[in-house]
Amino acid sequence: MYFSWLDQWDEHRAQRGEEGKETTGFILDAERAFPGENTEGLREFCARADRALTDPGFFAEPTGCDQSFEMRDHWVKFPSDIQTDVPENNIVWAKVTGNGSFDKALVVFHHWNARTRNPRIASFFSKRGIRVFEIAMPYHFERGRVGSVHADYMLSANLGRTMEAVKQAVSDGRKLIRWLKGEGYKEISVLGMSLGAWVAGLTAAHDEMVAKASLFLAGGSLADMVWTGRATRSIRLSLEPEIHLTDLKKAWAPLNLENYVRRLARPGLDVQLILARRDTVVLPEISEGLIRGLRDAGGQPQVLRINCGHYSLGKLPYIIFAGLTARRFLS
Repeated sequence: MYFSWLDQWDEHRAQRGEEGKETTGFILDAERAFPGENTEGLREFCARADRALTDPGFFAEPTGCDQSFEMRDHWVKFPSDIQTDVPENNIVWAKVTGNGSFDKALVVFHHWNARTRNPRIASFFSKRGIRVFEIAMPYHFERGRVGSVHADYMLSANLGRTMEAVKQAVSDGRKLIRWLKGEGYKEISVLGMSLGAWVAGLTAAHDEMVAKASLFLAGGSLADMVWTGRATRSIRLSLEPEIHLTDLKKAWAPLNLENYVRRLARPGLDVQLILARRDTVVLPEISEGLIRGLRDAGGQPQVLRINCGHYSLGKLPYIIFAGLTARRFLS
């Protein structure tokens, strides 16, 4: 009876999250994914995406970009190294929680369509000796596109724009981490939630300055998550008439965490996954595939599976279990 009620609560929460989401046209927009390259048609897009998996420059830190950082009143502000056609999106903001001297820093990546940052999480970790930097992902918070009701430019049926947005999120995270290292932090960790867990995982995979990665509600294939997830039905409806899941997985291969398990299993990086057994947004089998891949690559990820749903993970008592487990891991 209780779990039936819990499942219904998660479903109602998912329905509220669908407000404002509309189906759109399928767009390849390859120039955004692979700037400066002549990529025409889905087949070439997929071939270029496959090459990106072994291209050291795909997620590399851009050179010659504006390195100015401004810190004021518990905020860090800096220009993104990937510039888009939305001016507000090109300035990155991170909320800083924690006063005094800290040796540890935690960069937090929020979930897709988050309306606000999470002061409870920030306060929880800052009281335990970790300074928290809640970074705004592309098209969220201060970076939101004027007139948009949700972050449709971050994840959509526009394959190239989605690729660009995730690359930008990783680039912004790495730029902040590089600055934190220069500020003298001895240990830098990342924590991501849902789509933010993909960004945190990609950041940790490509940046050896990251010591620990705590991934809440993460999975391997972003394409599978979009195709099967409860929160992305409008995107699937936009994609389905034009592209098969097999091709979508090829097109978004660089965004699939399973393709970087060897990087995530490297010595010196600890990985934690906190998952929901009743998740309808990131289906458990998508998460289990990532766990198997990490273990097959020699990694030893810490895994906590909680018997709740994607949204109800944020409710009592589940968030307490998750928070205490993450605290032990990060502290």
